Order: sequence, then structure tokens, then C-alpha cells
Amino acid sequence: MVSYDEASPAVKDIYDDTKKTLQLPFVLNWFKCQGDNETLLKGNWSKLKNTLMEGEVPNVLKQLIIYNVSKERGCNYCSHAHGIFADSMSSMISDEEGFKATEHMNSPSMPVSYRTAVQIVTKAALNHDEISDADFEELENAGFSRKEIQELMAQADLVNMLNTIADVSGIKIDNELLETPE
Repeated sequence: MVSYDEASPAVKDIYDDTKKTLQLPFVLNWFKCQGDNETLLKGNWSKLKNTLMEGEVPNVLKQLIIYNVSKERGCNYCSHAHGIFADSMSSMISDEEGFKATEHMNSPSMPVSYRTAVQIVTKAALNHDEISDADFEELENAGFSRKEIQELMAQADLVNMLNTIADVSGIKIDNELLETPE
């Protein structure tokens, strides 16, 4: 783990971009565990930034997918962090009092298109060999364009990278995230 103060100037620049883009006042442990390798950090941040933060699919749906896959796989760091991020955007899904997206994944309050996307992309991430044309048709029938379906499938790839790095590095959930008010 390379703290902000210990980081090289080039790594500090990447850290600063993560904080700005993710709108966080601190650097996540997921990035700090790569801080010794500027090339790796730069490449992984670019992939995460473009896959998760850009595009037409709402970020809250992408966060729910990463949360769900991580929970299914048992990646505690990613399920916890992305659960917090998804829940912080719950009002984009429902204005029900106390609605938390992660607690209502299969409820009628969750749009059918979101439930469909979470289910199929989770399948793609965990068992990609089981994805069929019927899955793509189901996503189209749920209202997703081909471009959006590509973005959704990219989340399967992204979450596999996120989970692998988090698990092999043994990072713990950021204290700053644990202090985030519910």
C-alpha cells in the first residue's frame, strides 16, 4: 500500500484523478495497493474510469452489477465498497423513504431492466461460457441498445479485474468508507 504522501509525483497525479473522478476526498485502498507500479495503476485506472464512469448505462446500474458479482464471488472489499456507492445513488432508482438499492435488488421498486441486466451480467462474469443469444435478446427486450449491451458486458470483465486485484492483494475496506453515514 502506497499512501498519497509516499507516492511518486506521477502516481500522485493518478491518485488525484481518482479522487476527482470518484468525488472522494481520499484515495481508495484498491488504488493504493497498486501505487508501487505506475504503469499498472495507470492502465487499471484508465480501464475502470472508462468502463465504469463513462458511457450510456447509468452508473448506479454498473455499481449494482459490480456489487452483485462481488457478493456472489465473495470479494468482501468490492462488494462492500460498490454496495456503498450503489446505495449512495439509490434515489436515482426510487424515491421511496429509506430505499437502498442493494437491499431491493429483486423488489418491484427495482426497474425490470436493471434486474435483468444484473442477472445476465452476473452470469457473464461468473460463468461466461453459459451466455447465449437468448441472454442478449433478453437485454434487448429489456430496452438496452446494442451499445448499452456492450457496456454492460464490459462490466463483467471489469468486475473480474477488480475482484482479482482486491482478493490477491488482501486489501481491507477503507476506514473512510466505513465512516460514511448510512
